Amino acid sequence: MHTNGKPNPPRQVLDVVVIGEALIDVVTTPEGTIEHPGGSPANVAYGLARLGVSTGLLTSLGTDHRGDELEEHLAGAGVMLLPGSRSLEKTSTATATIASDGSAGYAFDIAWDVEPPDLAHTPPMVLHTGSIASFLSPGAGKVKAILQHLQDACTITYDPNIRPALLGTHAEARCTFEELVHLTNVVKLSDEDAAWLYPEKALEETASHLLGLGTELAVITRGSSGSLLATPSASLSIPAMKTPVVDTIGAGDSYMSALILGLLTRRAGGLAPSVLDQLGCTAAAAAAITVSRAGARPPH
Repeated sequence: MHTNGKPNPPRQVLDVVVIGEALIDVVTTPEGTIEHPGGSPANVAYGLARLGVSTGLLTSLGTDHRGDELEEHLAGAGVMLLPGSRSLEKTSTATATIASDGSAGYAFDIAWDVEPPDLAHTPPMVLHTGSIASFLSPGAGKVKAILQHLQDACTITYDPNIRPALLGTHAEARCTFEELVHLTNVVKLSDEDAAWLYPEKALEETASHLLGLGTELAVITRGSSGSLLATPSASLSIPAMKTPVVDTIGAGDSYMSALILGLLTRRAGGLAPSVLDQLGCTAAAAAAITVSRAGARPPH
């Protein structure tokens, strides 16, 4: 029933739907404190939209001024905020302390819950999730259910973006992670993620382990040492692009956005070595641009 006498607008089919947290990064440096929009999944959605991809975000924002700022920030890039995303009283924050080498350490004040969207009739080409949203209850269980429901309907990408301070025991976190890997087509880890999850394994062994769990493409980023892209039949090492580093906030998320763009736009070739090379080089370029700027500011 229409209560306003107007027909419902047609349902928009999105190229990518991202599910995960959006928050405010409170950045502390020797020069002072500033705030940036953040949250790994929100950064990925923002980066995708800036790259021209039709993108929706399902998240949990507060009804406070920080939530307003985040919604405005996302809309400015063209991200569609999906219904139910303004569900908290207080917007979550992550305090990042920047070291002299540009690396960031984090402390969080975050809550996470989400209502599953109705995507069964209009699934996106790619569904992306990760970070805090895939571990923190009560929302994490709902994220898993969404992935299970859409596993055969679209490409699923996953970046756990490990934050040890927000996880339970190592064994519990690794179990949660591996249960989601089984539902994915692409998994991206940083070398720090890989070292925390699998301290006993070399990066190449970790990539092989992820493939054994069922994902089709395992990607491990290694900062200035480049990235590793592996499938069951091929493995490539892609060099990083040299650039002055302001800070590393959002670099992995920009890499992920560009990787998803590459998955959307690739033509024949599946995940052949030539395709992996193009995916890795494009993602490396996006990350290089981001680390040359303050905060999570990905390229157009």
